Amino acid sequence: MSHALPNEAPKAASTARNVDAAAVARVLGRWAAAAEPPWLHAEVARRMAERLPVIRSQPEAVLQWWAHAGASDALLRQTYPKARQLQVEPTPALLARSRQAGSAPWWSARRWAGGGAQVLGEAEVPAAAGGLLWANMVLHAAIDPPALLAQWRRALAVDGFLMFSTLGPDTLRELHALYADLGAGSPGAPLVDMHDIGDMLVHAGFADPVMDQEQLTLTWATPEALLAELRQLGGNADPARAPGLRTPRWHHRLKAALAERAGADGRIAMRFEVVYGHAFNPAPRPAVAAQTAVSLDDMRAMVRAGGRPPRKPSP
Repeated sequence: MSHALPNEAPKAASTARNVDAAAVARVLGRWAAAAEPPWLHAEVARRMAERLPVIRSQPEAVLQWWAHAGASDALLRQTYPKARQLQVEPTPALLARSRQAGSAPWWSARRWAGGGAQVLGEAEVPAAAGGLLWANMVLHAAIDPPALLAQWRRALAVDGFLMFSTLGPDTLRELHALYADLGAGSPGAPLVDMHDIGDMLVHAGFADPVMDQEQLTLTWATPEALLAELRQLGGNADPARAPGLRTPRWHHRLKAALAERAGADGRIAMRFEVVYGHAFNPAPRPAVAAQTAVSLDDMRAMVRAGGRPPRKPSP
């Protein structure tokens, strides 16, 4: 299902989500320490790469936002072999990991799979740094999505292209229902609806935003395998989650309830809503007024764009 968003100013988007920042930091720490990024991230990257033909221009530089967890480096190098790869990481541990991958010996397969990229912290990314900003499975971990979208627009060159994926609110509905049955609170922080993300894109100044989504169903042979993979994917960052540590008795109840939900094949199924979005970064256009102030950065961007007005949405 695909939706082109109308060219009208929606209601103002909210700012920060109600998310436990310390819990998000623990998730990022686990990703930095894990041998590989989550399997689902790599699968979503493959599916998102199938949408790259919509970009006809060849970017000189590609920004991989949260590069390690995005699991997209090989796909982007294959698609854009001549482009500079800029890997952006959110924490010192992830920065160190990506830089270590780039400093492997010249004969190491690990170096040629992930080396040769410039690795930057989020605060180090210069304005207009790349023609494509690729953010796979990032936005649902953002504490302040509108602020992150504004940062993405600043990092993109004029007429640059944003492609991203994130998890939508139908993700793990079965697990939420199970927790409700057990009276166990929330198993995860609420996720942002794709229409709200589209509104945020418009407010951030992006042009031609298009959103679509698909449902993926994953199955596991045992409750233990399911819980282990969910922990690899993230953690419960909902401030409304049950406080304190769970007891062994609680874990036994949870695993028994999961086992009861197994299908005829003996496997336990959970659905994930994966949301995809793309948009352009248009040239800035000052508001018309009796007196208009235009920043020097905006003037330079308009000069680089040849004075072109922002791209208009497709009908």
